[in-house]
Amino acid sequence: MAPQLRTLEAREWDTWYRTLERAFGGPPTPPETRELWQSLTEHDRSIGAWDGDECVGTAGAFSLRLSVPGGALVDTAGVTMVSVSATHRRRGLMTAMMRRQLDDIRERGEPLAALVASEPDIYGRFGYGMATQQLSTTIDTTRVRMEVPAGEGADGVSGVRLRYADPVSALTACEAVYADQVSGRPGMPARPPGWERLSVLTPQGGGGDGSPLQCVVAERDGATVGYARFHNTPQWNLSGAHGTIVLRDLEARDPGAYAALWRFLFEIDLTSTLVAQNRPVDDAWQHLVSDVRRCERQLRDGLFVRLVDVGAALAARTYRAPVELVFEVTDPFCPWNEGRWRLAGDTGGASCTRTRAAADVTLHVRALASAYLGGVSLTALARAGRAGRAGRADELSRGTLARASLAFGNEPAPWLPHSF
Repeated sequence: MAPQLRTLEAREWDTWYRTLERAFGGPPTPPETRELWQSLTEHDRSIGAWDGDECVGTAGAFSLRLSVPGGALVDTAGVTMVSVSATHRRRGLMTAMMRRQLDDIRERGEPLAALVASEPDIYGRFGYGMATQQLSTTIDTTRVRMEVPAGEGADGVSGVRLRYADPVSALTACEAVYADQVSGRPGMPARPPGWERLSVLTPQGGGGDGSPLQCVVAERDGATVGYARFHNTPQWNLSGAHGTIVLRDLEARDPGAYAALWRFLFEIDLTSTLVAQNRPVDDAWQHLVSDVRRCERQLRDGLFVRLVDVGAALAARTYRAPVELVFEVTDPFCPWNEGRWRLAGDTGGASCTRTRAAADVTLHVRALASAYLGGVSLTALARAGRAGRAGRADELSRGTLARASLAFGNEPAPWLPHSF
């Protein structure tokens, strides 16, 4: 008999989660982290595939609100904890779970689904497109300086005071700073209660040889205006100390606090390397360093987005320039999205409705998903051609694709600050 899919019951969570851990390999999840994930699991949105008494597949979703261009927070299914046991590969389990999940998301009225892909190749066939990227860097701080503009206070950084704080005790103040940033950068999720605890947990596999999580807050006039959380990994040899700072996260309400925190990280005693593994592609530190070429930078995929309801999703965001055109959408996995849609919008809002008018642009829903948050150009997707991995985007009316691409773009660049 084929494995059976059913909604997860609370008593089955341990078995279900062990199936997930086994599929991903590596060390067991630390107890504190496991306990938090268990408390955050939405059982009615979690699926288990069962072969008799054995759990052989998992998939879940969180009820999130994702920032989109214009600052709206759109109801989004945060797809998570997807796995299939190695013993049950190539039996259609993944497709069956994705089918059931997207049908449920549609029934709940959520316009978007989003995920962080362990293997990006898997999710394109279900209509997910890469919508954000993340920047990683390794900086030799003995050769690269942080050049903070002077003149706005005795310390040169707008009168900001930095102090060490206990990461847990400072969590409420830091979370308020994070919340202030969400509507200003597409791709950031508004964290539901309890989610803030993820940012202060020990990383998967433990802290290694590094320090426990450290936190420095930036204050101005007694108010918290920014924070940085990081680990300090000491290292010594015959030439002296050359420790490494690994940045977990950094947020600030204004440029002065932002610059003060970055300069602090550059100048920590007994260290010579600064590593940041997930920053926005347009992060401003790149314009404050003395030599950007010596900052080893790498890009990788971040958030993958899926438009579950094309009309509602496109109407939920704003557009950088006025746009009015008809899209013809191809979506074989969610055929309710297929057909022609008239989009009209600008910086003040948008509408997107069904139409029988002639199409200006034809495109696969995966291409539309990639462009949705404003970080991927529709014209670039069109240049990839029909064989492009992101799905096609073809212009039928001359000039419409360039106008649409301009309208869909956004500053700042979209970014997902953490996995889920």
